[in-house]
Parts: sequence; C-alpha cells; structure tokens
Amino acid sequence: MAVTGAVLVVDDDPAICVVVGEALRRQGHKVKIAGSIRERTALMESFSPDILITDVMLPDGDGLDGVAEIIERKPDLNVIILSAQNTLNTAIRATEKGAFEYLPKPFDLNELTRAVADALGHRTGGADAAEPGLPHDGLPLVGRSPAMQEVYRTIARVLSNDLSILVLGESGTGKELVAEAIHSLGQRRTRPFVAINMAAIPRELIEAELFGYEKGAFTGAHARTAGKFEQAQGGTLFLDEIGDMPMEAQTRLLRVLQSGEVTTVGGSKPVRVDVRIIAATNKELPRLIEENRFRQDLYYRLNVVPVSLPPLRERREDVILLARHFLDRAAQDGLPRKALSDDAAQLLMAYHWPGNVRELQNIMQRLAVLSRENVIAADMLRHALPLDAMPADHAAPAGQLAQAVREWTKRQLGVGLGQADPNLHDNLLAVIEPILLQETLASVDGNQIRAAGLLGINRNTLRKKLTDYGLDPLQLRLSD
Repeated sequence: MAVTGAVLVVDDDPAICVVVGEALRRQGHKVKIAGSIRERTALMESFSPDILITDVMLPDGDGLDGVAEIIERKPDLNVIILSAQNTLNTAIRATEKGAFEYLPKPFDLNELTRAVADALGHRTGGADAAEPGLPHDGLPLVGRSPAMQEVYRTIARVLSNDLSILVLGESGTGKELVAEAIHSLGQRRTRPFVAINMAAIPRELIEAELFGYEKGAFTGAHARTAGKFEQAQGGTLFLDEIGDMPMEAQTRLLRVLQSGEVTTVGGSKPVRVDVRIIAATNKELPRLIEENRFRQDLYYRLNVVPVSLPPLRERREDVILLARHFLDRAAQDGLPRKALSDDAAQLLMAYHWPGNVRELQNIMQRLAVLSRENVIAADMLRHALPLDAMPADHAAPAGQLAQAVREWTKRQLGVGLGQADPNLHDNLLAVIEPILLQETLASVDGNQIRAAGLLGINRNTLRKKLTDYGLDPLQLRLSD
C-alpha cells in the first residue's frame, strides 16, 4: 500500500497549486496550499507537513531562503524545490539547502508525484547541506532545456562525494565545462584541476604525461618530471577523449585507480596520489570493448556516475540563450556589443549545429568582430554559416513539408480506392497544428503573447487552440 502524508505546496501561481494539489489528493495525501513565504511560515506550524514543495520565486522573497533552517528544526521533513530559474546555480543552491529533490519548470506532474512518494518512503531527514559560500557566479554551463536539467541535477548530486564521473557527448557539447563545474563547486575546489587530452598526445608519451618520468628514463628526460596525477594531487584529474587511450596505458591507469599509487616511467618507488577522476569521450565505449580496444574493467571503474550531454540539435530551446550569452561574453572581452534580430534567432533555431555549442560560440564571436551593424540580421548569419547549412528562406524544409503533406493527403483520400474521410481538413490540422503550437511556444520560452504574435493570432485564440488540442499550458510552461 502506498505511503501517504501531509504535503504543503507553496507557489504564487494559483493554477499550479490547483493542478499539483488535486494530483496529490488523488494519491491520498492531505494537501495545504500557500502563495508566499509568510503563508508558508504560518502553515508550517499549524499544519506540520511531512513534505514541503516550494517554488523559488515568491512574491515576498526567495523560496530557498529559510529551507535549511526548516530542515534543521524538522529533520523528518523532506523538501522538493520547484523553479523556473532553470540554471545550474539553482540546482546547486537547492542541494546546498538540503532539498530532497529539485524539479525545474515546466515539470512532469507524474515525476512530482513520484518524488513525493519517494520522499515519504525516505523519511530519514534532509541531506547534509554542503559547505556555505560555494561560488555561484560565472558558472560555465548555460541552458534551461529539459535535457540540461538532467545534467544539472546529476552534477548537484555528485558534489559532496568523490565518485568517478564519465561524461559522454559529441564533440563540442561542453564535456570539459561539466568537469570544471563539478570541480569548482565540489569539495576539492581549492586544489588543482588538471586536464589531459588523450587524442592530443603521441601514444608513446601518454604514460610519461600521466605518471611522470625519472631523469634518464628516455632520450630527452633531463630531470625528474611529475605527471598529471601528481600535479592534480588533492584535486581533480580530467581525462578527456579517454576512448583514444592505448591499451597498454589503460592497463597502467587501471592499476593506479585500484591502488591509488603512481610509479613514474623509469622509477621504482610508488607515490601515493589522491585525485578525483572525471573522464570524457565522444566514442561508444561498449562498442570499443567489443572490438577489444577498451578494457571492460576500466570502463566499469570510470563509469560510476555517467553524465550524458545532449547535442545542441536536441536542446534547441537553449540556442538563443547560448547565442546571446556568447555575444555578451564577447562584449565583456572588449568586442563590440551585438544583438540578434528575430529573423536571425529563428535561423539559429533551424540550423542543425553539427559542431554543437563550440560551433555556435565561434560563429557568435566571428559576427561580433566582423559585423558592422549593432543588430545581427539573418542575412549576416547566412554568410557566417556553412554554404550548405540553410537554403535561402528555408526552401528545402518547406519543400519537404509540402511533399509530406501531399503523401499524407493521398493516403487519406485512398486514391484509386473510391474512399475518403469526410473530415480530411480537421484531421490534417490535428496532425500539424499541435506541433506548430508546441514548437512556437518552446522557441519563445513559453511566452504566450510572443507565440501568438509569431503565429499571427491573438492570445485568446491561442489559448482556445491549446484547450481544443488538450495541450496543457502548465505542462508547456508552468511558469507562464
């Protein structure tokens, strides 16, 4: 039988409170609602909840303020944080305060009810808060898409331990930025962060670079030199492109990870090392294992906590945010400040970004230098993108859509079979229009007024269409 309890929901959006409250009541929980920190404080005493669900941005302050003190007073209480500020900073702050779970908006209602059930089953008190004073400014990771929220939540959960991390993702997705974030926010942030790229070092020198070498160990070894393990003592060692490491070096790396000791090339006395290992690769390591090009036991040693970085084409909601971030950073570095026009922003969203975030950054820096105008227009952007990146006026995608509609219509008409659905027009709209509404809302970060403007309809019409198609605006953008 499912465990039920008392839940206090704190959010200044009445619609969210209604939806969440009813969902939890259907699960058998006793629910109270508050719209501010003041109301939350009053109900904490009179209601005495088992679970506190609170938004961050509340009318009278920051919903995270006071959470650590609440948990200290009520150690059996578990806290679930909701926030439309979908940044790594918010995820870290929630973890610091001792939150049981952090859910970025828009959240999945089923995921929230599962989190409540898990928290009631847990009931061992809040997690130990991290040390106060962690740096939050200038965090390297940018993005608010659902895919990035999973990355942020994983990072937040590994900061208080030294488990090995394996960062997976295509080239240019920001794997080293994830490693830097884990190091700079974790317990080893005052110690060195040392990175080594396996693909950039000649195979015969990898062991010397990693483990160091003694004087005379090989031609050109004029003095004892510490390897990357010793250089990272007490801190973090980032092993980039681990899939390119030679098998013989893999064997020695595994031995070091098992023993915690390094022996230099040409040396005989082991040196004790204490480092956290974060590895990264854009290769499929299981396939390399099948091909006997990567050690399975090393894979298990490195892949304790996997972090999968999505390619930029799977997080299109973040493209404009990233582009503006790179333009702002270029201005901070002394380049002319530039803005994006709406048509340029739409073109950025439509491009497939094979080079991922790194490609976007390079293009924004190039335009910041070369563009003579203060506003970057679509025509300027087309010149900066590869020649085959985007046909003028998106002709190819439009042609593909037209062909798909033509084929769909023929199938629905049952050409040659003497049959046709009398609701053909409505059926076609039911296929296309919900996608159009969802993607347009996503492109403007859920702003219904801007979405209606792009669609050429008024906001009331947009709301009616969302209702007609059963598209819940709270699921599309709970913070709207």
